[in-house]
Amino acid sequence: MNIQQELNKAGGFKNLELLAKQVVEGFIAGMHKSPFHGFSAEFAEHKIYNQGESTKHIDWKLYAKTDRLYTKRYDEETNLRCHIILDNSSSMHYPETAGTTIDNLNKIAFSALASASLMHILKKQRDAVGLSIYSDDYDFYAPEKGSERHHQMLLHKLSEAVVSKLETKTTETYRYLHQIAEKIHRRSLIFVFTDMFQTSEDDEKLFEALRHLKHNKHEVVLFHVFDKSKEEAFDFDNRPKRFIDVETGDHINLYADNIKENYEKAVKDYFTDLKIKCGQYRIKYVEADINAGFNSILTTYMIERQKFI
Repeated sequence: MNIQQELNKAGGFKNLELLAKQVVEGFIAGMHKSPFHGFSAEFAEHKIYNQGESTKHIDWKLYAKTDRLYTKRYDEETNLRCHIILDNSSSMHYPETAGTTIDNLNKIAFSALASASLMHILKKQRDAVGLSIYSDDYDFYAPEKGSERHHQMLLHKLSEAVVSKLETKTTETYRYLHQIAEKIHRRSLIFVFTDMFQTSEDDEKLFEALRHLKHNKHEVVLFHVFDKSKEEAFDFDNRPKRFIDVETGDHINLYADNIKENYEKAVKDYFTDLKIKCGQYRIKYVEADINAGFNSILTTYMIERQKFI
């Protein structure tokens, strides 16, 4: 199966689960060792099978070699609960793409594939995962579960988010984060994928909502998703262009070089302020450039999971 062709034909992630698996396996290969080492579902030892015990964990390969029944014992599971929050507002569909491929991701496609990759690892670890998706409304909520049916349903919702066509509308992220916080009662590891695109007057409200997410001793990781070359470095040629606010529809015609210096300074100051506020509120801030791959996402997961348990 040609993953690239399938993705192009579908216009989104037709094979999101397979692609997520490839992302995770590539990450593992790059580390030269499994990130699952030392985790709670790790194999511990064999013990002799006693009549009347469940046959679920009998090692049949060892039986074929020794003609004796042994069962596999595993370290006690920690039952980690993880909730993924996905911003599916208009600005997350930047940049517009003719077709979604692993080498041609906009912000929502990057976030969906990153989420699916995290879900793949969580599934391996037998951990429970939940999902919330919001745009100009609270579009979807699923509590933390670990079943295969639940996993497939979440993958389907992530795929739908990638191909959804949204009208140009502003999004009050803080409003939905408060609603999500009210739904997560048991201590969880919370991942938020958002581009932090909002009106400046909502900054404080947004961080109040992020603080709300930390109640009940939750650990919160903010993945700040953006196109570094365009949205931070303003890397456009100097031909006249119309720049459109994808959330409000407002536009301005200009030459990129005329505002590049002021733009870069304003964005740098904003990003620095974000990092400082996250530090103050004990929220882990992670820069997620859509052109830089998924290693920072998966590495952060590994570190936070070990801290969490």
